[in-house]
Amino acid sequence: MSLTTLPLSKPRAGSAPSSPRAASDTPPTTSETAAPASETTATAPGTGRRWSLPGGLTRAQSATAVVIVAAALALAGIGLYLSFENVAAFAHARLGFATLDKARLFTVGVDVGILVLIALDLLMAWLRRPIGWVRFPVWLLTGATIVLNAASAAPAAGAWTAVDYVATFAHGIVPVLFIAVVEVGKTAVDRVVRPDAPTSPGVPLYRWFLAPAPTFALWRRMKLWAVSSYAEAVELDKELRVYRVMLERQHGSVRNAPSDARLPLTMSRYGLTVAEALALPLEAEKREQARREAEEDARLAEEARKQERAAQAEIARLRAAGAVQAARTEVAASTSRAEVLAAAQVTAAERAATAEEEAVQSAAAAAADADRAAAEEAAAEARRRAAEAEQAASEARAREAEAARIAAEEEARQEAAAARAEEDRYRAALVKRDAAEAEQAAAEARRRAAEAERRAVEAEDELNLSPRDRKVRRVARMILADAGGHADRLPLEAVMTACGVSQTTASEYRTAAAGLLADGYTPEAR
Repeated sequence: MSLTTLPLSKPRAGSAPSSPRAASDTPPTTSETAAPASETTATAPGTGRRWSLPGGLTRAQSATAVVIVAAALALAGIGLYLSFENVAAFAHARLGFATLDKARLFTVGVDVGILVLIALDLLMAWLRRPIGWVRFPVWLLTGATIVLNAASAAPAAGAWTAVDYVATFAHGIVPVLFIAVVEVGKTAVDRVVRPDAPTSPGVPLYRWFLAPAPTFALWRRMKLWAVSSYAEAVELDKELRVYRVMLERQHGSVRNAPSDARLPLTMSRYGLTVAEALALPLEAEKREQARREAEEDARLAEEARKQERAAQAEIARLRAAGAVQAARTEVAASTSRAEVLAAAQVTAAERAATAEEEAVQSAAAAAADADRAAAEEAAAEARRRAAEAEQAASEARAREAEAARIAAEEEARQEAAAARAEEDRYRAALVKRDAAEAEQAAAEARRRAAEAERRAVEAEDELNLSPRDRKVRRVARMILADAGGHADRLPLEAVMTACGVSQTTASEYRTAAAGLLADGYTPEAR
């Protein structure tokens, strides 16, 4: 019989499934209590607030209430009268008070203190502001009065007789009756002024007499972990005892049970039910899985950001290199064009000057040594040389045109470099788009893997598998997803990281997962 088939109780309403309940005995405030439905209202003296009765009292009920209050006052007076003389005489004779007047003053102080605290307790209950701890000093002082009254009847010396015991008991009856009447009156006042206040039955008195120690443990658990009712506390205790018996039946002893199976017994001291305690390992695994997935997502996102930053840096580098190359080409073309033009102009000027000088010299020589025909011949020669100079100038202009052509070609190459730079930017944009698509595909793959894991976990929840079986099935899914269905290809380190176990246990899980896959297990199978 598996422990997972135990009829576990449902989680209590208003409590978290895995967290202990808050312990508080603080009375509910006025804002949390429902206003009593009443048509008969009155104003509390000195408060300016209105309190109401749950319904108008009949004449018989009013007379009964008056009689009860008068009887309670009479009982208080009788108790004070009987207690006064007994306690005063006992305090003077046995407690060391020097005079009888001082002993009487001590007795009056104790009795007046009891009455003042009782009146204050009733007043605060009437004003819907009860003070829970006021009753404890009342009980303490009343208990002291009972002890003093009983001690006053004790024999001064000698053995106790049956009459002495009866006398001691008789001296304590009236104070006990008085406290009982006060407690009943306070409860009645509280129910009148707060008719809709929630009430929860406490531990029955007979249980305290029949089983004091277990009852104290039960009462302590109710107070510490805010168990609302005695019936609920009994049901939780019964569930825990049944679970312990089933553990012993299955494993022979509680100590032989796995640590996860002993969790309800360990966590019961913190107010967790059996179902809440058994759910702790699964919730811890879910939190660990969520943490690992968050770390993996953060790592992938950081890698994507690094790739994007690298792509942006490469694009910026290519743009800067293209701009530098274009500037260099432009400067080189301009320099070459200027050098060609300057050289052509210098050459033309030199040839023209040489031709003119030769023409002048020839003319002068012809005028001095030859006749007119020779002068004309010399002039013709000068014209020929001038034509040659003009031809040289034309050649210089041709070289200038060639330089302009070279500059145009260089500008065309510059434009081609700019076009290549633009193409590089386009390719970088394509790389960035491909990286984004790859990241999107990876995210979609992670989403499908998480969905498959969630369906597998839901199927395991329906089968009520143990933590070990859950981990074995998880390793089987890792073999299918990461190792292509071959168990020997799945590293033990991956199993140790995923399951948080040692290497030996990881090897056992991988072997068991391989056997499970051999039996036909698939993540979609139930």
